[in-house]
Amino acid sequence: MPRPLALFDLDHTLLDGDSDVLWCDFLLQRGVLDRAVFEPRNRRMDREYRAGTVSVQAFCEFYVGTLAGRTAAQWDPLRREFLHSVIAPRIGEAARALIARHRGAGDLLVLTTATNRHITELTAAHLDLPHLIATECETAADGRFTGRVAGTLNMREGKVTRLHEWLAARGLALADCDSTFYSDSINDLPLLQTVRRPVAVNPDERLAAIAAERGWPVLNLRERAG
Repeated sequence: MPRPLALFDLDHTLLDGDSDVLWCDFLLQRGVLDRAVFEPRNRRMDREYRAGTVSVQAFCEFYVGTLAGRTAAQWDPLRREFLHSVIAPRIGEAARALIARHRGAGDLLVLTTATNRHITELTAAHLDLPHLIATECETAADGRFTGRVAGTLNMREGKVTRLHEWLAARGLALADCDSTFYSDSINDLPLLQTVRRPVAVNPDERLAAIAAERGWPVLNLRERAG
């Protein structure tokens, strides 16, 4: 029997917002980043991502770069505050119910996101999603983040590559899975086209048009948590 596999994008899918953009805003508010330098770059990067015009390397390295110079332990208090004050309130009950439905069915649950692991691993744990595929951060010998990415970036075609690698490490193949993927973004079209059951969630304009053309289901998970 095929193994039921439920894949969830994070930003603008389960989360009402973009975790990378929100992280930058959070650091700006805490005075960690220089507002004059980062705020316009953050907005521009968000626009280019939504349009699907930014390169994968440029997108991922811009946000991973915010971690440079500190260790995971040094970032931990801020990222926990970020989870509880910014991220958790932006995950609505409809998104939580969707995950719970797949969990109740016994599906293999995976959060797959272009956002880096250090920011999103707490979100995955908060949602009780046991598996996370995310962009990886390079660290120096002293444990400090270098501000550079490591390995295959988990974005666009990279999400397909990383999923195949993740499954292979567990003795599985995507062809053997009854796979469902939920995403909002045209950037996730490669993976949406690869799974058996693509679902457009709060889709952007380009993805909405493709979903309508191909008869893909469309979900709205916009409501916030109370």
